[in-house]
Amino acid sequence: MEPLHNLHDTQNQKDRRGIAIDRVGVRALRYPMQVRDKARRLQHTVASVTLTVDLPSRFKGTHMSRFVEVLNAAGPEIHVDSVPQILHALREKLNSTSAHVTFEFPYFIEKKAPVTKAPGIMDYTVRFDATAKGRSVDFVCTVIVPVTTLCPCSKAISDRGAHNQRGAVTYSVRFKKPVWIEDLIGLIERSASSELYSLLKRPDEKAVTERAYDNPVFVEDLVRNIAAASNAQPDISWYRVEAENFESIHNHNAYAVIEKKKTKARGK
Repeated sequence: MEPLHNLHDTQNQKDRRGIAIDRVGVRALRYPMQVRDKARRLQHTVASVTLTVDLPSRFKGTHMSRFVEVLNAAGPEIHVDSVPQILHALREKLNSTSAHVTFEFPYFIEKKAPVTKAPGIMDYTVRFDATAKGRSVDFVCTVIVPVTTLCPCSKAISDRGAHNQRGAVTYSVRFKKPVWIEDLIGLIERSASSELYSLLKRPDEKAVTERAYDNPVFVEDLVRNIAAASNAQPDISWYRVEAENFESIHNHNAYAVIEKKKTKARGK
């Protein structure tokens, strides 16, 4: 067998097109992960991982195996505190100016039904996006939360009931101090007509239905409610809230988005 040091390194060949690549790497790599759990301290889950770096115009390609090597070197189970270490290791190992990682994973919360208190497990999608340029690291946490919305217009004009639907809120934040995933989810659920549950008995279903009827919100109301709650959170420095209602009486969806970078008030 030919010695490894004699094998041709195609990736390091010169590329003459003069076009740099913003991000190149690997994605859809599944890896075990630990996440802080407000109720139980730690939660174990499995993330779908994306690892990328920038590629200067002079190089033909990157070394894909090195991305996996960096991830494996961080240990058999990734923790959020490992993210800066992974980013800087990617930059160093791949001689890049910037590095990017995304960890997307299911996060589970036990929720009790509102009346019978029957326990059930709800799953939410959570995503960590982080970028390193130089020694600085930018970190964004995103939660995707299903909710119920009831149409205020339908309630106002109908003699019998009002149409409602399930919606999805995608809420991304930057923060000055770490925030709990559960608190971000709770902020969204309080802003909707009703939150969702995995297990409901008949008394619970009655309570949830009546709660939604008593709290109608348009998709516009939903994003504004979340924005107002975000503005009141001093540890959140930036947010983007995106809501989509899967309409029950239309063949299209209702959609709204608000993005804001919070600034300090004068004199503070």
